[in-house]
Amino acid sequence: VEDFYEMGEELGSGQFAIVRKCRERKTGLEYAAKFIKKRRLSSSRRGVSREEIEREVDILREIQHPNIITLHDIFENKTDVVLILELVSGGELFDFLAEKESLTEEEATQFLKQILDGVHYLHSKRIAHFDLKPENIMLLDKNVPNPRIKLIDFGIAHKIEAGNEFKNIFGTPEFVAPEIVNYEPLGLEADMWSIGVITYILLSGASPFLGETKQETLTNISAVNYDFDEEYFSNTSELAKDFIRRLLVKDPKKRMTIAQSLEHPWIKVIKRRNVRNEDNCKKPERRRLKTTRLKEYTIKSHSSMPPNNTYINFERFSKVMEEVAAAEESLRELERNKKSFQEDIEALLSIYEEKESWYKEENESISQDLRQIRQELQKTEALKKQAQEETKSVVQVANGLKRRYRKLENRYEALAKQVASEMKFVQELVWSIEREKLQS
Repeated sequence: VEDFYEMGEELGSGQFAIVRKCRERKTGLEYAAKFIKKRRLSSSRRGVSREEIEREVDILREIQHPNIITLHDIFENKTDVVLILELVSGGELFDFLAEKESLTEEEATQFLKQILDGVHYLHSKRIAHFDLKPENIMLLDKNVPNPRIKLIDFGIAHKIEAGNEFKNIFGTPEFVAPEIVNYEPLGLEADMWSIGVITYILLSGASPFLGETKQETLTNISAVNYDFDEEYFSNTSELAKDFIRRLLVKDPKKRMTIAQSLEHPWIKVIKRRNVRNEDNCKKPERRRLKTTRLKEYTIKSHSSMPPNNTYINFERFSKVMEEVAAAEESLRELERNKKSFQEDIEALLSIYEEKESWYKEENESISQDLRQIRQELQKTEALKKQAQEETKSVVQVANGLKRRYRKLENRYEALAKQVASEMKFVQELVWSIEREKLQS
């Protein structure tokens, strides 16, 4: 990648990715280079699996919309996959708005409309983002009259296939839908819940479900435990509250869709609030929302995210649960195999003890070998008790004993043949002597 792009300053980093500013050598244009650390082994938890990287790349290749970050190029080396992305340099939307003294609902809806347009495009392609939150809502350039929204970070985005049930636990607790918390089938509706949370924070500077701990946050989400505190929403219109209510619905099927949200009066007719009847009895300045709390929220979210606002790496939790279940099943299978081997060894020991007694009666010359076998069997039993999991070693020892048993059996047969041969020779000799006596 360095042959084609000159790397610059670091723009940000995540658990397994680093984003750097870069300049294309050929054109001089600036982009953002996202270095994604590849997972070297399927059993490892460090890095991102090829399947996850390919899913992100496939989605980025498919989308082209003014309000969504675009993929320009892609490279791969020994350790990383490098995505050359559109440079989004305007910072986060919430940081931009927090810099203002106040904010009108009209201004808020103008930005929210762009977010909805981007999500509408994704949902039209059956793509769910699954990680909509303030950090992933950026401005292309904040130093223009009407900054353009850009949705970024498609690391956990998925294409929702009809008839293919999809479950997972991922995202950021503060913004995830109840169906994610409860490990239920997921769809495009999860993004709409996140938009509801984002709108609530945008208008109030307060987070509707955020608790003291991550568990408390998830419990609040599952119970849909929120309200419109007068302290935060005294200047907020009923239409804005209605917009939020229709999104923060536990049942995904009853939640407002992206198409319905674009048709909601609060979004569709932005100028309606200038001619509201309620303006006759309210001062114009009351329609402006103070950004003090939004400023406080952005500071808190940037300074104290790790314990509560970051969730376990996408799909990590569910994969760990699957691995634990598989490990438990493997242990049970190992226990069953151990018991079976123990029975086999006990039966084999009994057989060898019988054979040992028999060989002692038949031939004293091999008694020493039989004693050695018995000692080895006893040694094998002791080793089995010390290392029950090393069943492979036990099997190898048992197989060796079987071969020795066959060898001893062959020796006995050979001895029997030799004795028979010698008996035959003696018998013939006796017959020969008797014939000579008769002849004389």
